[in-house]
Amino acid sequence: MAFEDLATVVYVWVDDGYQAHAAGGRQGQAGAQPRFSDSEVITLLLLMDFLPFPGETQFLGFVRANHLSLFPHLLSQSQFNRRARQLWPWVEALRRHWAEVLGGTGGSLYLLDTKPLPVVGYTRDKGRSDFAATADYGVCASRNLKYFGYKLVLLCTPAGVPAAYELVPASTDERVAGEQVLDWVWQARILGDKDFLGADWQQGYRETRGLEILTPARANQRPARPAAVQRWLNRLRERIEGAFHEVQNTGRHLEHLTCRTLRGLSTHVAAKMASHALKLLLRRQAGIDVRTFTLTL
Repeated sequence: MAFEDLATVVYVWVDDGYQAHAAGGRQGQAGAQPRFSDSEVITLLLLMDFLPFPGETQFLGFVRANHLSLFPHLLSQSQFNRRARQLWPWVEALRRHWAEVLGGTGGSLYLLDTKPLPVVGYTRDKGRSDFAATADYGVCASRNLKYFGYKLVLLCTPAGVPAAYELVPASTDERVAGEQVLDWVWQARILGDKDFLGADWQQGYRETRGLEILTPARANQRPARPAAVQRWLNRLRERIEGAFHEVQNTGRHLEHLTCRTLRGLSTHVAAKMASHALKLLLRRQAGIDVRTFTLTL
């Protein structure tokens, strides 16, 4: 598929969703209508995650040099960044709409996990950083990684549909982090890793929201789980790794966003989640597999 075709398809999906679910919140704003529309900004923000460019500068340069006819009023990078940050709530509205279409709400089984999101070098001075007031130091034990930043908490379906997500400071306890997204669901099974163990904590969610939080069993856990149940959980655990690998490692890697402000980071994380939902939607409803897309000039 040529880039022009992919860009056109994405624009149509974005503009339809924007007009139906987001544009109302932009009506009545002062000033003339921009020549470069909100739908065009969001389209490029999502397309950025579909192509193998390391950053925004390279991607916008590629569009300007090769496909300006598609976006004749393309903004400068600073203007694009400013508009993108303004549109963060509407990008998130599109993500929620697409997740609902894909069955990401009201399901019976969800996968819960966290991923490190470094934002400033571990040893660099943080005093003048926009992240100083909200981020902190943390450790990702599975990777033996010390970092300064946030945890991305993600609740998704077994098919990888992002149902809910949140950013929390890196030092946040896993269960406290999980609480930021668990209030989005009820009457469901939640599969997480051992960091979400805690009998009282799990019992609280069972009683208040009907959530059964399932985690790998400890070696000395009593009563022991039946072997068949443990095998089922192990298979689902593999799904967790696959779903989260696709979210994090396709397109722009979440750990390499190089944002300088919390608003900018929130915008690009929202775009990442929205673009992933759109990938799944294009695959299911249009037969377009963006994961296999190769750049055709």
